[in-house]
Amino acid sequence: MKTNFALALAAALLATTTLKGETPVKNPSVVMKTSLGSVTMELYPDKAPETVKNFLQYVNDKFYDGTIFHRVIANFMVQGGGMDTANNKKPTRAPIKNEAANRLKNAVGTVAMARTNEPNSATAQFFINVKENGFLDYRDSSPQGIGYCVFGKVTAGMDVVEKIKAVPTGAQDVPKAQVVIESIRVAP
Repeated sequence: MKTNFALALAAALLATTTLKGETPVKNPSVVMKTSLGSVTMELYPDKAPETVKNFLQYVNDKFYDGTIFHRVIANFMVQGGGMDTANNKKPTRAPIKNEAANRLKNAVGTVAMARTNEPNSATAQFFINVKENGFLDYRDSSPQGIGYCVFGKVTAGMDVVEKIKAVPTGAQDVPKAQVVIESIRVAP
């Protein structure tokens, strides 16, 4: 009897919230148009607020337009967002704090910030995991354990990511034929 009452009370509270017109907050999404097709990525500002803010600032500045996927490793990840079509590194804003302690996993289809060996060095470059990369996950706050911050996930266009990961590469995992990021825009 108590269980039925508790369930009825919970349902009434949920209905009241819905009746007030409150809707759950929708995570922002972006659409990345590439020379191989479009990819939609949902971002997680509740889990990686500074990272998402930083990424969206680059998006709004149209920074990514005309950049390339400059590093492609078929059994690991595809990385882009920092080099132009002449393979020149684009100037960026200051690095951001690594938010990998959010505990999001570097699973297939997740989007994470690229960085140097310095944990708090991410700027504009990002990567999409094309396999389970648990060794990139946060383990502890040490430089070796901090990991790579996941801040989003591909929600449409994983077939395009599969095309990108399949491009032939040469020295330093650079694609032999460029895969261009034509634009990244906030989805309506």
